[in-house]
Amino acid sequence: MAVEQREPPASVVAFAPKRAGQERTEKDRSVPADDAGNGIIALLHKAAEAAKEDCARAMNLAHKLSSQLRAAEERSCELEAEADHFRERAVTAEKWLVLIHDEVEQTFFQSKNGRNGHS
Repeated sequence: MAVEQREPPASVVAFAPKRAGQERTEKDRSVPADDAGNGIIALLHKAAEAAKEDCARAMNLAHKLSSQLRAAEERSCELEAEADHFRERAVTAEKWLVLIHDEVEQTFFQSKNGRNGHS
């Protein structure tokens, strides 16, 4: 019984090219399952390499972003400490202003023994 050879449909993907050292004899070339298997294995290797490259890129990006996040967190802590410092200075300055205001009021504007603060 003769096997009829037909053109593959356009939706069929061609197999990956043979690697060096994979030359076969005429007898071996006639086994379509071997061709299909070798093609699938070649595509799997190609997919695995692409996945490794994608993973490496993702890991590099994650490392870079992690470093940037760590630097941003450190800067945030520095800025919070600086803000606390200036808040404390503002509170101290406010206390001094109240003290000075009270002293001015007491010294110049309150009457002492009926006097109006004039000498």
